[in-house]
Amino acid sequence: MGTPADELLQELTRSGVRPGDEVVVPSYGTPEAAEAVLLAGARPVFVDIDANTYCLDPAAVAQALTPHTAAVIAVHTFGHPADMVRLGELGRRHGLLVLECGARPEPAAEILRRQANAAYLNGKLRGVVTPCVTPGAQHTYQQYVVRVPGNGRPDRDAFARTLRSRGVVCHVPVQTPAHRTARFRRDLWLAETERAADECLALPVDAAMTRRELQRVVSACNALGGVLQVAA
Repeated sequence: MGTPADELLQELTRSGVRPGDEVVVPSYGTPEAAEAVLLAGARPVFVDIDANTYCLDPAAVAQALTPHTAAVIAVHTFGHPADMVRLGELGRRHGLLVLECGARPEPAAEILRRQANAAYLNGKLRGVVTPCVTPGAQHTYQQYVVRVPGNGRPDRDAFARTLRSRGVVCHVPVQTPAHRTARFRRDLWLAETERAADECLALPVDAAMTRRELQRVVSACNALGGVLQVAA
């Protein structure tokens, strides 16, 4: 079985994307979409994300289109679906290929348990910004990503270190957006992408977690209040 990048590459080449073409991709998330575009000989064009869903912002996509744009790759980020209705309309209006990436088949029971765990965390957590879900969308919570308010990356990283010291496994879901890595470096500023990279933290939401384990996450987070105060 191939990697997602391999599968995207096959779709791109099968659809006629060739060297000289541009393909719109998100910078926030895994670099698989951008990697597939490079392997196809095309140029990845990075655009900003929606602040709530972490998926491609259709308005930003529309602004990035040029006569060289051949395709758009929409990534379903952390389990929240991209806005395929608006992206599909853009594709039809401009004659573009619109591909999806990031949704993976999973047992329904596992998804339901994660959704129940996420609902519990949503109702109990204080001091962090819990995940937003677009009305009518189905979030599968492949990752449960909150924002830590405060002074961006320094406060988020300090918050994460303290949680780990209290036995809560957490991680930064995207350390560096693709457009700031050596392989894809672009001289551009994507405001929501940068803010998400500085503020976001993934908390545990595994289907197998018990209510006691979830409550331990809640207690550890709420004790910090979201923002760590600098000692006087």
